[in-house]
Amino acid sequence: MELLIIAHACRSACARKVIAVVPYLPYSTQSKRRKRGPITSKLVAKMLCASGINHLITLDLHSKEIQGFFDVPIDNLRASPFLTKYIETYITDYRNAVIVARNPGVVPRASSYAERLRLPLVVIHGEERDESDNTDGRNSPPLDQSIVEKRCTQIGLELLPMMIPKAKLPLTLVGDVNSRIAIIIDDIIDDVSKFVTAAELLHERGAYKVYTNGTLICLRRISTLDSLPVSIIWNFNITLIKNK
Repeated sequence: MELLIIAHACRSACARKVIAVVPYLPYSTQSKRRKRGPITSKLVAKMLCASGINHLITLDLHSKEIQGFFDVPIDNLRASPFLTKYIETYITDYRNAVIVARNPGVVPRASSYAERLRLPLVVIHGEERDESDNTDGRNSPPLDQSIVEKRCTQIGLELLPMMIPKAKLPLTLVGDVNSRIAIIIDDIIDDVSKFVTAAELLHERGAYKVYTNGTLICLRRISTLDSLPVSIIWNFNITLIKNK
């Protein structure tokens, strides 16, 4: 809100052009409709444009389609060249490392790091539910049994099998991390428990050191990562949240 007010004040003061530099764009994970929820990132884009901003510079958007929500030019810069340089400089024996995609959705981002560093790629499956679970109602609470029986009697569906909710698959690691350094690639650390689970799995499979990077982390939960042998590679658009 403060950025919107400042941009509007600049336009009201007859500024020729207003350029906003937003390293971390809020609500960037909400770029798709889930059930009846809003597309919050589109709302944020419209608010920024309406405030008078003529150009936006940001870093590592969570989804590329967010650029289409803006009516003004937007530059989506990448931190990967600097992060790969950091890995090469400060992580000893990085040639013995593997790049880990925390879930299949991060594979394109993790693949770019693996290609730049010439390291093998490892993928963790089953960490998150399928995206279709968020859109087709599989997570909805079950109907009352009396209502189901009444409807079956009325429309003659008693012979049809009942729909069984989709079971969550266990964690599966595709690749070898035994006696290697594991570098988890992701863009946002909003739920520390998922990274803790991934780190525990990697250590169980033989990884002797785990690194991760992220742009958003809760200060109150940093101690959770500190309790495990996990090192955080701070990104350039890191945002620390006091309470969550």
